[in-house]
Amino acid sequence: MNVSDAMTPRSDLVVVEIPGSRNDVLEYIQEYGFSSVPVVKDVDGDEVYRGLVSRDDLIEQPDEDQLALLMREVPTVGAEDAIGDAAATMAAEDSRRLPVVDGDELVGIITVTDVVRAIARGEIDGDTEVGGLATRAVNATHTETPLPVAEREIGLANVPYAVVLDDDAGLAGILTEVDVLEVARVVEGEASTGDSIAEQDSEWSWEGIKATGARYLPTRNVELPVGAVRHFMTADLVTVSGTRTAKEVAQELISNDIEQVPLVNGTDLDGIVRDVDLLEGL
Repeated sequence: MNVSDAMTPRSDLVVVEIPGSRNDVLEYIQEYGFSSVPVVKDVDGDEVYRGLVSRDDLIEQPDEDQLALLMREVPTVGAEDAIGDAAATMAAEDSRRLPVVDGDELVGIITVTDVVRAIARGEIDGDTEVGGLATRAVNATHTETPLPVAEREIGLANVPYAVVLDDDAGLAGILTEVDVLEVARVVEGEASTGDSIAEQDSEWSWEGIKATGARYLPTRNVELPVGAVRHFMTADLVTVSGTRTAKEVAQELISNDIEQVPLVNGTDLDGIVRDVDLLEGL
């Protein structure tokens, strides 16, 4: 199976164009639930691929507005590359999506979800039991944690989720980056740079130096509600056991439009099965 068999072609892609702003990307991510948007530029009438902007970039750089500074370079693949090679690149580079290019032209994009969808359909190997693929280190937070704190926990853990535990350390829900972005808003304001100084007489005379007033610079920040995580988490959880196959778990991920499921043993939380973990099974 080649990349071209699983990728989303350029004709179906939403892209943003340089010059542009963070609001262009945020609009698409919030409205369509995208995790990233390709960036292109018109060069003498030809569309040239430049990079990607993801929801992580928006969260990590709240003060940056210019699209050209928000985007980043990621590895690329060709349409005729094997899908297994693309999956290996995603796993090795910790990248959730790979632009598919022909020279400088963007011809499509292949994502972790595209590979998981191929596993779910049985088009590539999905017989491995997920008990051996699951990640045992689990990022967690508490039901009463303020949302801005939980968002910071997610960022520090460098994962797109936090399993939410109740007062008895039981599994109460899950909070994801998507949940956070749905309630995020950009707030504009001002920040003082301190008093401006002007000289009146000699540069060596302290008496000749006076403050002429404070200067202010515009700021942009991402503001989150301060309510407890329980108000924003998903409480109706999908869970799996270690004996489920990669194909079965892939079907759960696709049908529920999620990127990870808790791995449980009875009522105990044993780990988390992320969509990228299924790629390791290939």
